[in-house]
Amino acid sequence: GDTAGCTFCHTSPEERCSTCHQRHQFNPAVARKSEQCKTCHWGKDHRDWEAYDISIHGTVYQVNKWDPTQFDMSKKLADADYVGPTCQYCHMRGGHHNVQRLSTVYTSMGTSNADRGAPLWKEKRDTWVSVCDDCHSPRFARENLQAMDEACKDAGLKYTETFKVAENLMLDGMGEPMPKDLAPDWSGQH
Repeated sequence: GDTAGCTFCHTSPEERCSTCHQRHQFNPAVARKSEQCKTCHWGKDHRDWEAYDISIHGTVYQVNKWDPTQFDMSKKLADADYVGPTCQYCHMRGGHHNVQRLSTVYTSMGTSNADRGAPLWKEKRDTWVSVCDDCHSPRFARENLQAMDEACKDAGLKYTETFKVAENLMLDGMGEPMPKDLAPDWSGQH
């Protein structure tokens, strides 16, 4: 079940058009809406949609998405002049289909404490800042990227501390596993 759940989303969009373009309504205007990303990028392990939706960008989108003068989804992304960015506007800038090309340092799977200033990430981070430059100053974009770096670093440290506490409880014989019927995880896992 876990594998099927992962592979449903974690296949290359270039290989599966229906990841973003609905099979029954293969329409680029539909694929340009942020809700298309919500299909995979929301929930307990992928909070991207929730983060976007409550951000100023997401709020601007939600308030104005029905107004074609603010969000004309019939235009190609390269020609779009939206009042605020959609997920696609930033991550698929220019209309390309490599969504990860315009992402920051990937923070999941144990790399949250990665050295984000390492030369390995420089080009990716500079490209990310250049996307924000469409609407913001480079200084603004770099300051926000730095703030996100600090937040990821802090979250990674808290995550590591939490697991250390749980490990110590188990070693001390005090960490009794929760009964399956009371597990907080929707799938019944511990």
